[in-house]
Amino acid sequence: MGATGLSADAKEYRSRLADQPDAQIDTWAAEMMRDTALRRGVAKVVEDFRRAAKLNEQEFERVFASGGGPPASLGRDAQGHLMVPAVALWALVPGIRSQVPDGRDRLIEYLVDSFHELVYI
Repeated sequence: MGATGLSADAKEYRSRLADQPDAQIDTWAAEMMRDTALRRGVAKVVEDFRRAAKLNEQEFERVFASGGGPPASLGRDAQGHLMVPAVALWALVPGIRSQVPDGRDRLIEYLVDSFHELVYI
């Protein structure tokens, strides 16, 4: 990592993530979700994760539930954005791994897409 503890740019960050074991990728993805939810809200995490993981709403719901998230807790906020409880965001990590063969790659994509958030955390 660079002098600030971060990679110099998103390309270098992606390369360094590729060298990490699955358990570390999973931990960092869950931590990124938690920290981003605290700063910017759960709706932002859901939106960012869906985009990075290339999931439509139905696929997102399946990933959330298969990872251990309570399906009955899925809902929408006042603006109609898909929502899940902040304390259950972690379920997206095992869920994406169980639903798609390239789950690791999609978690890395989420982390790289969130690279700019690292400076705030």
